[in-house]
Amino acid sequence: MINRVVLVGRLTKDVELRYTTSGAAVGSFSLAVNRQFTSANGERETDFINAIIWRKSAENLAQFTHRGSFIGIDGRLQTRNYEDKQGKRVYVTEVVVDNFSLLEPRQGGQAPQQVQQAPTTNQNANPFGGSDVNIEEDDLPF
Repeated sequence: MINRVVLVGRLTKDVELRYTTSGAAVGSFSLAVNRQFTSANGERETDFINAIIWRKSAENLAQFTHRGSFIGIDGRLQTRNYEDKQGKRVYVTEVVVDNFSLLEPRQGGQAPQQVQQAPTTNQNANPFGGSDVNIEEDDLPF
């Protein structure tokens, strides 16, 4: 079974960093993610996705980002439920973040962190590199 989530968006507020009783850091945040299409009136709608991140990654995310930071996250969907103070059952769906990437330059003008750009390719270029390979019809096994 596959449970993978990859999102790119902006933080709606600073990461809320807390610590469990055992000392593990946990950060919670919401990511604003624009939809790929526009509504009937020509406006782009936005989804607000809740997420949590654990341990050193949570501390790093809280340290290096702020409200409005453009980030990418990779993780899995998780659902949980609890009973609120009025005794009502509350259900929560959130992304548990495994990895994150900073997708804009830091204040010092340095390049984004952990971002890899796919190389551009020429459709007519030889996919094997080097010189062209000349294969005669007699050389084919079928």
